[in-house]
Amino acid sequence: MPSLIDIRRRIRSVKNTQQITKAMKMVSAAKLRRAQDRVIAARPYAQIMERMLANVAQAAAEDPETANNPLLARRDEKRILFLVITGDRGLAGAFNSSVIKAAQRFITERRDAEIELELMGRKGRDFFRKRHGRIAGEYSGLFQKAVRYDDALDIARKVADKFRKAEVDSVYMVLNQFKTVAAPELKVIQLLPIHLPQTQERIDYIYEQPPAELLGALLPRYIEVQIYRAMLESAAAEHAARMTAMDAASSNAADVIERLTLNMNRVRQASITKEIIEVVSGAAALE
Repeated sequence: MPSLIDIRRRIRSVKNTQQITKAMKMVSAAKLRRAQDRVIAARPYAQIMERMLANVAQAAAEDPETANNPLLARRDEKRILFLVITGDRGLAGAFNSSVIKAAQRFITERRDAEIELELMGRKGRDFFRKRHGRIAGEYSGLFQKAVRYDDALDIARKVADKFRKAEVDSVYMVLNQFKTVAAPELKVIQLLPIHLPQTQERIDYIYEQPPAELLGALLPRYIEVQIYRAMLESAAAEHAARMTAMDAASSNAADVIERLTLNMNRVRQASITKEIIEVVSGAAALE
């Protein structure tokens, strides 16, 4: 049976850990509010852009140049570029492991294709650096501060350029999309070739430029917005997962402290009872 000193030391250690987890929960809650506001603000822009792209695509459908756009080219998926979006830090429950497992399933299901990885986030980089031979790029530190559009722009240009030059036949990305605080939604999204969204209500724009030329200018911007939105969604989902994990850790620490305190009281009571018995036995021996 452990001594009172050992139990008190353990209780003190768990209380210190509980203070850390509570502080981390509060920090993640504050960051989540800001990240959630940015996600909510970005969603309408992305949706409106999809609708506009659908209308421009319909207007440009009659132009034979539209089919020649390199970002719309469909080829057999012999070479795939896969964007894996994880976090830069742990202590977020299953946030990073779920993305990594989904990426491994994707690679297994397409074992006949050559898959190159673009690793966004330190956790994904650390995992696949030792397990996958084809890594096209690594990006760490993207999510330690607020997500920047410039970072998404650089990645989007690189991805689009590789697809344009036929170095890859398709581009996918996997991420945790922010849905609710309790449960993010794991998604695998095809980024390239672009599947033009369909719209039932066509808006007749007045075009100063030919629709095909305008479509060619919109498609790269569409890729940039999709990657930027994915980064925002992943950042918000990470903060939500970390807040939930730290809340559960704090609750578990409270349970451990309660059990240790009960055990300490039992040990102390047993020690007191033993001392009383020794005193009574000693007094009886002197009589």
